[in-house]
Amino acid sequence: MEQPESPRPSRSAGELSDGWSHHFQPLEPIDVRQTRTFSDMLAAMSKTAFSGRSLGEAADILQQMATDKGCFIVGTFSGAMTIAKQGLLITEMIDQGLLHAVVSTGALLCHGLVEQSGRTHFRHDPHWSDEKLYDAGYCRVYDTLELEKNLEEAAELMQHVLEQCPTDQPLGSHELNWRIGEHVRRTVPGRGILQSACEKRVPVYIPAFTDSELGLDTYVHNLTAAEAGRPPVRIDLLRDIEDFYRRVCAAERLGIFTIGGGVPRNWAQQVGPLGEILDRRTGGKHGQFIRFHYAIRICPEPAHWGGLSGCTYSEGVSWGKFVSEQEGGRHAEVYADATIAWPILLRGVLERLGRV
Repeated sequence: MEQPESPRPSRSAGELSDGWSHHFQPLEPIDVRQTRTFSDMLAAMSKTAFSGRSLGEAADILQQMATDKGCFIVGTFSGAMTIAKQGLLITEMIDQGLLHAVVSTGALLCHGLVEQSGRTHFRHDPHWSDEKLYDAGYCRVYDTLELEKNLEEAAELMQHVLEQCPTDQPLGSHELNWRIGEHVRRTVPGRGILQSACEKRVPVYIPAFTDSELGLDTYVHNLTAAEAGRPPVRIDLLRDIEDFYRRVCAAERLGIFTIGGGVPRNWAQQVGPLGEILDRRTGGKHGQFIRFHYAIRICPEPAHWGGLSGCTYSEGVSWGKFVSEQEGGRHAEVYADATIAWPILLRGVLERLGRV
């Protein structure tokens, strides 16, 4: 029979620790009257708790990424960020050299193309039912409306680009996106993701290309081309992997900036396992040990659902995707709505860099 544990004696006041002796970092109350800039606000938030602290830490990491000349920064984006009017944040990050490659959903770029080509999105009126919206040609994205008319006009733009694409060789999605960006630059005033990506020669990859209006437009183009006896435009997504892997291997260090999760996040992160697989399966002829040193994620997805959108960077360490914090890696995971946290973060870091 097990003996009951002896009760622990109560501790005297002299045995209670004070925090300072163990070198814990002290927190400070945030004083909004003393935070004159977004940079000040983020610095103050880093000394608070919860997602506010994470966002403040993310600002420090993004600033370090931006000033690390040997760092290649990859941005991954999912969710309805462009229809939510966050597209100029990606554009600004490209223009400011804060992104050297972009991985995105096709839907995000299609809605961005609608905006960048001069069309408008609208606020949803909750008095309208979804059936009524459909009949009128409105597509609802949470509290925002995309117009079916917009998508048809974007398809016309895509058709013009596809008609100019070569048919004697395949294109990666990043090569097609440069062509779209060049066309929009020449025909529409204003700023946008693909225009800036084309100008700066920043590759924009769409791993799930067919899961988007852009993919559907390409399919329709090829169908009608075949009926007219013309050759199709061939999209080879393995060209994207080759291009991305080559760029990553040439970098001294890697950073990743993620909004949301989904395919873009995992596609970019899998470059670490790819390097090991190549090394192992080719006897060292190809491949190398590749891991992200810096990592920032803004996403409300919790880890306990078990999906890749919510997996922690610590979990990614076990896959060989990230340098652990014990080895010097720097990670920030901000569990927040990106439409709130991302503009504050970017503005504050641009202030620190003296670029606003």
